[in-house]
Amino acid sequence: MSTSKDICVIIGASHAGVNTAFNLRKEKWLGKIVLIDADPELPYHRPPLSKTYLTDAVPTTNLLKPVESYKKDDITLLLGKKVVRLDAANNYLVLDDETKIEYTKLVLATGAKPIIPAITGLQVNASYFCLRTAADIVAIKKAFNASKTKKVVIIGGGYIGLETAASLKKIGAEVVVLERESRILKRVATTVISDYFRDLHTKNGVQIFENKEVNKVENTLENGINVTKVYCTDKSYFTAEVIILGVGVVPNTDLAKQAELTLNNGISVTNKGETSNPDIYAVGDCSYHYNLHYKTYVRLESVQNAVDQSKVIAANICGAILTYNTIPWFWSDQYNVKFQIVGLADNYTDIVVRKEQDKENVISVWYFNNDELLAVNAINHTKAYVFGTKFIKEGKKVDKEKLADTSIPLSKEFAVAFL
Repeated sequence: MSTSKDICVIIGASHAGVNTAFNLRKEKWLGKIVLIDADPELPYHRPPLSKTYLTDAVPTTNLLKPVESYKKDDITLLLGKKVVRLDAANNYLVLDDETKIEYTKLVLATGAKPIIPAITGLQVNASYFCLRTAADIVAIKKAFNASKTKKVVIIGGGYIGLETAASLKKIGAEVVVLERESRILKRVATTVISDYFRDLHTKNGVQIFENKEVNKVENTLENGINVTKVYCTDKSYFTAEVIILGVGVVPNTDLAKQAELTLNNGISVTNKGETSNPDIYAVGDCSYHYNLHYKTYVRLESVQNAVDQSKVIAANICGAILTYNTIPWFWSDQYNVKFQIVGLADNYTDIVVRKEQDKENVISVWYFNNDELLAVNAINHTKAYVFGTKFIKEGKKVDKEKLADTSIPLSKEFAVAFL
């Protein structure tokens, strides 16, 4: 149990950190709560960054909590502050303004940072951007509005790259997506899903080029306009005034290294959120945990994971025993398409694809490991997502032949037919 003299410091004020802070109060944490983040903005929702924030005429952040909520729950916000030193042996940290803060318990919600690929000339090019913060959106919009050609090159054909492409296309950009793999979304989806989204973007005027590895960028003058040539290893090149990187992220583990915590594709934690130091917890994108359902270690980059883990961590910090055991889910919005994912499709042996009769663009892909349903990808198909979630959680054995028969509607009345 906590006392009024205890201090819980949380580093990182995105979904994971903010939810941990408020959940601590729900769990009756009596001591002080300090929430620190290098971003000067009041904590905001991150998923809209690649979606509505880009398309809004004036980007405005959607706050996670109103400022009054932090005052009501007595949560101290230190925004625009960076932790530069962590002394885990003596339970204190130091900010970039040399402020020293002691803690009883520490939560690392440090998230992840964009990968900056080793591309010749990139670091001296002022027109390349990542997309992780509200400040990034402001910078991208400013550069795009100032551009003459409205040409944008996005390096990376993952979800962030594709969401950004869709948003920029809506505001009049001429968009090229360069993907080094043989197909977009190759690392996270089957060919069925890749092909669908490739066709979707192509129909909306986005040019997608696969098997294109960028190795050099070069500033040049074309028709009196300063542009950048983006060269690929096959000697092809593309011109742009704005370059956006979407090649992935890596967990922020610098402070964890200072604390000598166990690392493995992030900060290793138990299913209670504990690190190798009993006074330090880790939550969200930076944490690497064991998934009890899939019996494998994973690091998840999702709001769902951040929110659910925060509840577990807050409970355990306050003395309750709560174990993290959830089925992961994700989503992506591109144009008018809603893409929902539940489960982890790693190690699948076969798939069932359903294209619903008389329903255009309503598709679901069901992933199996022999007879076990692992995951479901649902395109404009909330019912498939809901039933898939239910079947996975309950460990139901699904009749794949019946599932593939689209003459049997996927509905509440007929769901029993698949079991």
